[in-house]
Parts: sequence; structure tokens; C-alpha cells
Amino acid sequence: MNVRRIAICAVAAGAYAALIRPRLLRWGATAQEAGASYPGDDLVEHATGQSTMAASLPAPPEDVWPWLVQMGCQRAGWYSWDRLDNGGRPSADRIVQEWQDLKLGSRVPTVPSGAFWFTVAAIDPPTTLVLRADLELPCGKWFDPRGPRPKAYTDGIWAFHLRPLPDGGTRLIVRTRGRGRPAAVDRLIAWSFGEAAHFIMQHRQFRNLRRRVGRAQAGDVGSSASATG
Repeated sequence: MNVRRIAICAVAAGAYAALIRPRLLRWGATAQEAGASYPGDDLVEHATGQSTMAASLPAPPEDVWPWLVQMGCQRAGWYSWDRLDNGGRPSADRIVQEWQDLKLGSRVPTVPSGAFWFTVAAIDPPTTLVLRADLELPCGKWFDPRGPRPKAYTDGIWAFHLRPLPDGGTRLIVRTRGRGRPAAVDRLIAWSFGEAAHFIMQHRQFRNLRRRVGRAQAGDVGSSASATG
């Protein structure tokens, strides 16, 4: 019985690795988009994990950009599953001018308390926004990637690249790259949880961004409001 269970698990793991995982890592992206290099890729050298997901949005890059720069907890949220990544607070459904001040080096909180955050590692309106997280493990304390690395850490980027489409829309390409130490533990976490979780959250973000951008283009939401919806 144990041998049979091991064999079933091995087949299931093989099927996931060969058939499902590649689709998760490049959902919505063309082969050309997935194989391209983007600004910020070089921030994580020798990455042990990478994904490229993409979606088309019904507005030009300059109209999509304000939705991205206002992301973050205690800001506009992440436009994903708010109960999971925004403390249950609904993500904003309009552009909020007081959250449009993002710049290189800004901290973007990832939890409502502000104890953890992304750092803006690259920003070039309205084409490139690269968020970076460098965390010492297991405490989750931020470390400076320019200095010595902890014995155990995770280091990665979450990058948003906007490209204009011929129809006036935007191709939003999201690239993640990461690495960690110990390498075996880092890859085990990524395979068993991290990659699937990112797919679920990113897919939801694309869907909600498309809805918000479409409504704004149709004039159904304000473009300079100062409160969340």
C-alpha cells in the first residue's frame, strides 16, 4: 500500500511539473513575452524562480499607471483577494491623488500594520514599476541587499511592465524573479505553495484591474477622488 501511494504521489508530482506548473508560471503571456528580458530582471541575479504573466487592459498605459502606483496596504490595496492580502479592507475603485506620490526607494506596505513592505526598486512612468522584497528568515526582518546576506533569506521582485497596444489598450506584463537560502527550502516552499499562491492572487488582480480600468474609461468612476470605494 505504501509503495502504491508513493507511486501515485510521484506520478501526480510529475504531471504537475510537466503539465500544470509551466502554465502557472506563464499564464496569459506569449512565448515572446515570457522569454523577453525586462528592466529590473538584473536586480535578482542567479534567480532560482521566475514567472511571467500577462493581461490586456482596455486603456492606454498612462491611464493604467495611476492604478498601479497607488497599490499597497493602507493605500489602494492590491485589487486581488482583499481578505487575504489587504486585511479585509476593499481595494480602491478609483484613483486617489494622495497615493500617487510613489518614487524610487518608497516603501509599499504589504500588511496593514506596515511591519513588512516592498521597496520601489525601479520606476519609469508609465512603463515600469519594480517592487522588491528582501527578507531575513525566519524573522521576516528586512535586510539591505547591497550588504552581506543573512544565512537564511528570500529575495525577489514583483515587476509591472506596461506596453501600448494598437487598439489603444495596454499589455500589462508581470514578471517575478526570486532566490533564497537555503536553496532547497526556498524551492520547496515555492513549488508547494508560493507559485500557486502567486498565480491565484495575480489572476484575481488582472481581473479586477481590467474591471476598474474599463469602468474608468467609460466614465463610471472618478479619476481624482480622494477616498476609497
